[in-house]
Amino acid sequence: MLEGIERLVNLAPPRQAALAGMDVEQAQAAARAGDVERLRDSDGHFAAVGREGQTVRLARTIGFPLRYFVAKMFHGPFLVVAERMDTLYAWCREQKIGWQFDPLYTRMVPAHYLTEIEQIGCPDPAPRYRRFFDPVVGQGSAEIEAAGGRYVRAAYDALKRWLAAVPAQEPIAVAFSGGVDSTSVLLLARHALKEIGSDPDRLRAFTLDLGGGKDAAQALAVVRALGLEAVWEVVTVPAERYDLEESIRVIEDYHPLDVECAAAGLCLLGGIRERYPSLRYLLDGDGGDENLKSYPLEDSDLTLSSVLRNPLLYQEGWGIEAIKHSLTYSGGLSRAYVRTYAPGQRYGFEAFSPYTVRSVIAAALAIPFETVLAGSVERLYTLKAEVVRAGVEAVTGIRMPVSPKRRFQDGAGGETYRRWRVSKAWCRQVFLRQWETRLREAWDPQAERVSGNDLTMPLPAP
Repeated sequence: MLEGIERLVNLAPPRQAALAGMDVEQAQAAARAGDVERLRDSDGHFAAVGREGQTVRLARTIGFPLRYFVAKMFHGPFLVVAERMDTLYAWCREQKIGWQFDPLYTRMVPAHYLTEIEQIGCPDPAPRYRRFFDPVVGQGSAEIEAAGGRYVRAAYDALKRWLAAVPAQEPIAVAFSGGVDSTSVLLLARHALKEIGSDPDRLRAFTLDLGGGKDAAQALAVVRALGLEAVWEVVTVPAERYDLEESIRVIEDYHPLDVECAAAGLCLLGGIRERYPSLRYLLDGDGGDENLKSYPLEDSDLTLSSVLRNPLLYQEGWGIEAIKHSLTYSGGLSRAYVRTYAPGQRYGFEAFSPYTVRSVIAAALAIPFETVLAGSVERLYTLKAEVVRAGVEAVTGIRMPVSPKRRFQDGAGGETYRRWRVSKAWCRQVFLRQWETRLREAWDPQAERVSGNDLTMPLPAP
């Protein structure tokens, strides 16, 4: 292996959103130096990559995906970093080593960890992980008003930081179902804009209607109750545009609920883009369900005990050392946030949800769930609405309407959506078939390809 050669190819520039405690350059420097404490002392979102000697370090929060692939070349192992699998594959094709690529050999950097990888050649060592997010669990107030105030105040502070970075005259979209999370984001964002001296009517709420869903009527009732009907639109999209195979291609994943959610997101954002070609900024309430554990347990193999004894289960999955942890993907919302991020990228939006920020997650985890729930699953299903409603009223003075909970794709499509429901096996087959078609080009006997042992192989451009 040749020394002195840059073998880190970073195709994902530093990114930040609502970042506090450091700027993106400092995040990059902290990642490069392995300074976990510096990363821990920050809030908001970032993605950072750096190399120190033969050690490459990567760090991210939930809001930005980050993925890598080890390419084998004469000059040693090259670590190629990008947001997406197809970006990594395109780089390999440019280097004429596309035949080495397999999407299942790529790795997603788990959120809230500093990932360290040694570039020392065959065999490649396993990455090391060090946490930079260690929230205190269950030590907050069991009173709904106090817990809600702390939780929503944290979300409001993160939202204000994000809004402060949006150019003053730029309009802002809100993905709006009329549910608890999106309604709270709309009210908090309007309150924040007033507080910073900006026009709250810069915000415009958009509700997707694929036909047969309940969200359009629900959203209308909510904006009427709040007197905000003038800043609300329904985006009606023909049901045939709900394309699950395209969703799999966009999010590069095969978890069915995320595939279905992203398919609805592509319909909504595509419809907004057709109406407003220059609209760039987007808010949503993703992460609210995860924070307050507001998922029906009967839809999974989870029990109330397993959810409460694994406090970050919905944000990070079972953990990086668990049997159920995927080598290709991370877990929980760390994996699933691509359902929001990738459709936003596809249509040119900068998307943000205050409920994905670490300080907000920490405020939710401070709630003593075991005490509040007292073993009741039914209490779990009503808790989020109570907490968020109390918090919004504490921050804004507004008594927020509360609507029944339903999934985004269900609210937009209703009975039509229920006919679209697909299995994980089907989604995985589609994912593999899509990649088989792409990889066939690299394996074509007529395609130009280079061996990793080729001594004449040129160095990639830095």
